[in-house]
Amino acid sequence: MSGSRLVLGLSFVALTLSSITGAAQTKTGPSDPATKPRKVKAEPAKAFKQWVVDVEPIIRPGELEAWKKLRTDDEREHFIAEFWNLRDPSPDTSENEYREGYYERMAYVNEHFASGVPGYKTDRGRIYLKYGKPDDIESHPAGGPYQRQSYEGGGSTATYPFEIWFYRHIPGLTGAEVEFVDPTGSGQYRLARNPFEKIASLTDPYRELAGGIGNPLSPRSQDSEFDWMDRMRLLDAPPPVESNHPGGGSRVSTPVIDDNPLNPNLQLSYFKQSDARVIVAFTVQTENKDLVFRDIGGLQTARVNISGRITSVAGRSIGFFEDAVAAVATPEELADAKGRKLAYQKALPLPPGLYRVDMLVRDVASGAAGQLHQGFEVPKFGTKLSSSSLVLASRLEQIRDVPASRQFVIGDQKVIPNLSATYHQGAPVGVFMQIYNAGIDQTTLRPAVDVEYVLLQAGREVGKQVEDWQGNSDAGSRLTVARLLDSRRLAPGEYEIAIRIRDRVTGETLTPTAKFTILAK
Repeated sequence: MSGSRLVLGLSFVALTLSSITGAAQTKTGPSDPATKPRKVKAEPAKAFKQWVVDVEPIIRPGELEAWKKLRTDDEREHFIAEFWNLRDPSPDTSENEYREGYYERMAYVNEHFASGVPGYKTDRGRIYLKYGKPDDIESHPAGGPYQRQSYEGGGSTATYPFEIWFYRHIPGLTGAEVEFVDPTGSGQYRLARNPFEKIASLTDPYRELAGGIGNPLSPRSQDSEFDWMDRMRLLDAPPPVESNHPGGGSRVSTPVIDDNPLNPNLQLSYFKQSDARVIVAFTVQTENKDLVFRDIGGLQTARVNISGRITSVAGRSIGFFEDAVAAVATPEELADAKGRKLAYQKALPLPPGLYRVDMLVRDVASGAAGQLHQGFEVPKFGTKLSSSSLVLASRLEQIRDVPASRQFVIGDQKVIPNLSATYHQGAPVGVFMQIYNAGIDQTTLRPAVDVEYVLLQAGREVGKQVEDWQGNSDAGSRLTVARLLDSRRLAPGEYEIAIRIRDRVTGETLTPTAKFTILAK
């Protein structure tokens, strides 16, 4: 007790002397910086620091950001109460079954899954904390001889210890199989990216597939790259918050209002590659102002992950892609950068037919995400006069050398689409398309095609330009239309561009159109 009184007494003396010194300096001149009280951010109590560690697997990004901004223990206590209250399946009772169940699972994983690190930090522990006990477990704790399933290639092999957890339902997944493998034999199982990571036999021919994602040998839709990637995301994504409060029904909620969702736009364009294949360009744009920029090496950087899955009309997986893109600006450029858009494009060859694309666009910093779902039909261009999609572009540029990234590259042009189809007065309006199967004039051995750009407003023609084909023919197999239209004399308003195409050899005609808007400067 005497030690405690001594510390308090010294603190009181120091505070008194500091106050007297400060008062004297106010009268005599500027204060000494060494005597100024320092602004020290109060550290949360140990119990609060441990709480946010305990709930790390289930706390949502918006909630975590809100937690970091709290300054007092009263605020933290209120936040924690609301955090559990939102997850309470029966708020009318005194017990919170979700909270009690979560800490029971915490005790279980720390007892059963710990291996060099606490159980809640392991892959199995994190999945168990989020989604509870699996409906079934296939366990091979010693590894050894294993008879592969037919969708794994069949035959026998030797494996590391592994487990497969079966969940009948996980939010966003149905009938999920989650596989873990322990290649070191230490008991620390990790989430597998494919069913080949468990192969221990050095002579197994399928061992080389262990570096990929998904199971290319399987006809099952749940073995596609996209579905395996979904399962891997279970480690990073917190489970949804399903709240059942009186009067509110079932809803997804959070202690913080998420007022910054992503609302990406998607555009599909089609370009002939061959008689049997069509290049489908998936273009995604999102507003930079919706993204969170953070300082990385002195540059303000917003990072976005984009993934997409393509399925046939029968539900069969056709392809999967995932990329990371970034918007970068200096601190001085940040304000202007937030007024622009982040653009991404993936071009894939597909045969003509009906498909569906499902895309996820996620801001890495904030966790805000937007989903896109669209059915589409890949056209068959045939042998008659036809054209690709008519693309309104914000940028057109002829390229000489093939760039490292082929994003937005079509033939020898770099074409960045303008998905909003809005242009400020004076900005050039880019128009791009390709024409296929044009007839060949036997005198010149070149296509004989007339092309006019007709500008319409309210159905009335307000401008026209004629295309000069000199140098634009690609060996007669396709004609490229790439033109920047001058908008300086166009008044703000709604317009339509019609491209009138006439093949003088066959007499066939086409008139693709697109609408755009001119905004005042």
